[in-house]
This record gives sequence, structure tokens and C-alpha cells, in this order.
Amino acid sequence: MKNDEIKKALDIINQELKDKGISRRDAIKLAGLGSASFLLGNTTEAEASTQAQASEAKGKILIVGGGLAGMSTAARLTNTLSNPDITVIEPNPKSVSYQPGNTLIASGVYEKSDVMYDTKDFIPSGVKVIKDKAVEFDPENNKVKTESGQTFDYDFLIVAAGLKLDFGRIQGLEEIGEAYTLGDASKILKVFGDTGVSTIYNTDGAVATWKNMQKFVDEAKSGKKVQGVFTHPNTSIKCGGAPKKIMYLTNSRLNEAGARKNAELTFYPNGGSMFGVKEYHDAIVNQFKARDMKWHYNHNLTAVDLNKKIATFDNFWEEKGAYDADLEEYAVVKKHKNVEVPFDFLHITPPMKAPDEIGNSAIGSSKGWVPVNKETLQHVKYNNIFAIGDIAAVPMGKTGGSVRKQYKVLVDNLIAAMEGKPMTAKYNGYTVCPLITDIGKVMLAEFNWTKKPTPSFPLDPTQERYIWWLMKVYLLKPMTQYGMLAGRA
Repeated sequence: MKNDEIKKALDIINQELKDKGISRRDAIKLAGLGSASFLLGNTTEAEASTQAQASEAKGKILIVGGGLAGMSTAARLTNTLSNPDITVIEPNPKSVSYQPGNTLIASGVYEKSDVMYDTKDFIPSGVKVIKDKAVEFDPENNKVKTESGQTFDYDFLIVAAGLKLDFGRIQGLEEIGEAYTLGDASKILKVFGDTGVSTIYNTDGAVATWKNMQKFVDEAKSGKKVQGVFTHPNTSIKCGGAPKKIMYLTNSRLNEAGARKNAELTFYPNGGSMFGVKEYHDAIVNQFKARDMKWHYNHNLTAVDLNKKIATFDNFWEEKGAYDADLEEYAVVKKHKNVEVPFDFLHITPPMKAPDEIGNSAIGSSKGWVPVNKETLQHVKYNNIFAIGDIAAVPMGKTGGSVRKQYKVLVDNLIAAMEGKPMTAKYNGYTVCPLITDIGKVMLAEFNWTKKPTPSFPLDPTQERYIWWLMKVYLLKPMTQYGMLAGRA
């Protein structure tokens, strides 16, 4: 890791702890951590991977997608292979930005410049990057064609292309269509305008969200009774905690301004719970109750009237239907009704999907995501194809915390495949969500496919803690920059 960045982060943390009357040594002791694992953020084994395990395996490796998942994987491969032959296809020169920082941008903690990197600064030595977009996949002949008309062949393919934001699925937002988290936000900003509609799922959208949040807080501070509405769609999304994080942070800024009593904040998730892990669900419900934040389950945003400032939701539920004498049971009937909700501030978590050129291709699936074995990350049909990150059809965990575990498994299994050996590395579904619950508080939700808390630290994982706020705001970004993107964290 880059010493000056880490030193700066630790200096800030030392001062913060000092201001709170806590020494860093005591804080680390409290967390039951050694300094190395505290720095890396979540594991007892630290997983620094500073000793290269050179493999003489040879093969032409093509990586589609040069974001965090793609570049971290490329870096780890260069650390492990004696003679790597790696090409990355990536159109965006800013592809490796720190996307978890968008929530902090939207709440005024970060600025956009705090999360933006130049991809060229994180290209591993010897890796060739093609500034282009992969648009056609021919897995039977091991070929990929790009938007510019170039064709690349490979021995092994890694798909790390991320996902798209499908705003056009929402009536009233058709003009936006599809977008990327990092990409042209002109349509988003134009359509949303000054309506109070916001999204943190695009970086420039997060900048606009902070402006809208400040206006919302000012209106409440002036004495106006205001409505804040927050959505969660009926598709898989990246960072499932983020729709709640922005709500918590809005609540925090209202409290800070002394205006909370004039604002009603309501969460409308498509699902029937706050979190897929019961212990975290229960904790969040208690936190919502303590903050007087409201929620209504089974509501999917279907339309937005930007002029009238009304959000329309499909509210659905199940009822007992007619009795079937043959089966000796009642049918279950799904019911729907439209619910119109006025808003002053609306945060939209858009539906998300795999890019069509991947989802609808031979390497895609009926649901769009690239189908892989959830443990080995190898394609279910093509043995020389792997997928990682948001694009992979892996249960739960479309987060950077998941990628941090996945890319090590993928590299180990890819090299085993190159060497003709059995693939023994297994991804256990681990993911981590530093759930920001307030300015200065984070609940560190760690879990895996058991859907039980799997805390890396000897602390109650359902409790909001200041120390996790420090880790989230100051340490995770440099750990990502100089740890994962070096293939070592």
C-alpha cells in the first residue's frame, strides 16, 4: 500500500480518537484487532498476499471490464503468474473509482474528487488495456468482438463488466433509459432537474443528491412540512444497504439542522424485510423505530410524475383464493394496487440489469447475469470462462466486499484450470456492508450464504459503532486503492 495515503488516513483516525478521548491502541484493543487486520478491514488472516506463489502456467487471458473487480483480478494474476499474458477491455478511463463513496458524496462527507481515480494509475505492469467495449461473445470459438470492430481471441475469459442502471423501466423516466454508475449523467441530471428526485447510483447523481438534500433540509428548517421518500426496486442491485444508508444520512442532516420534526421519512422496499439476515433486519427495524423513520414493504416504484412530484408504487400482497378439492388446499392469489405518494425529496434506487450485449449473449442467461458456479466462479457451461462482481449470477453480495473475497478464489481456480489441476478454492458467499446509520455511526454487517452474521471482530455486529465509521470514511478507500487494486488485500 502507498505509505503516504495510509499515514494520512491513520493520522486522521488518531486525531478523531484523541478528540473522543480514546487512544488508537485502546480502540484496536477494543476491537480485538492487530494493526494489520485493522488496516485491511475485515479478516483475521489479513490476507496480505505479499509472498508471490509463482506459477509457470501459460495462456492468453482476456478480461472484459476494468473496474475494481477486473483490475484487482489482473493485478493478482500478474503477482502469481511468472509469464502473464493479460488483456483488459475497458472503455472508461475512470473505471476504477471508489463507488462506495457515492453515499458519502450525497451526504456532504466526501466530494466527487475524493472517489475518482485514473484507471491508468492502477494498470498492473505488463497488462494491456484496450479502450473499447466488448459487444459480441463467441464462446464456442473463444472470441470477443468490440464496438470498434476488433476481434480478440483468448484461452481464458474473465467477465467483470458490472451492471447497468435501468431508469427507463420506470414510467416518466424513459428519456433517461439506461446508464452506468460511472458515465454520462447528462440525461439523469436533465430529467431530474430541480424536482427533488435524486439517485446516488451515478456519481454525478450523488453530487446532485447532496444539493437536493440541502434544499430539503432548508425547507424543513423553514417550518415547511416535507416528505422524504426512498425506494428499493424489484431487481438485484449493487450494495443492497445503500438505499437505507442515504435515508439514515438524510435523517442525520435533518437532526443536525434541528429540523427533523418537520420531515417525514418513508422507505418503500419491494421486499418483505429490511435485510436478508434476520439479526440485521431486527437491528434495522429497531433503528428505524428509534429514529421515527417509517416503512412500507412490498412496494415497487413503477412511475414518477416529476411535475406533480408524485411517486407511484405497485403494492402487492397474497390472499387465499379458491379451494382446490383435488389438491385439498386453497390457491394463493397475488393482488396489486397502485399507491400514489407525494414527495419533496425522492431518492430512487433504479432497477438494475446486466448489459444486453452480455446478458443476451451465449455467455448470459435468462435473467441476464453470467451463470457461474457460486463457489468456483467458473461458468456453468464454458470451462474456460469465469465471472466476478456485479455481473456474476452469485446469490447476494454485489459489493466491493464480496469482490475482495471473490477475486482471490477466481485467480486460484483459473490458475488451477491453466495447470490442469482440480479447482479447490471456494467462495463461501462472504460479503460485508458497512451500513451507515448516522453521521459518525456504522453497523458492520458481515454475512455469507448461511444468512447468519459472520463477524470478523469480537463485537456485537448489530451495534452501531463510531470505530466502524472511522474505518468506512478513512481506511476503506486507501485499502481499496493500494490493497485490492494491487492484488494484495
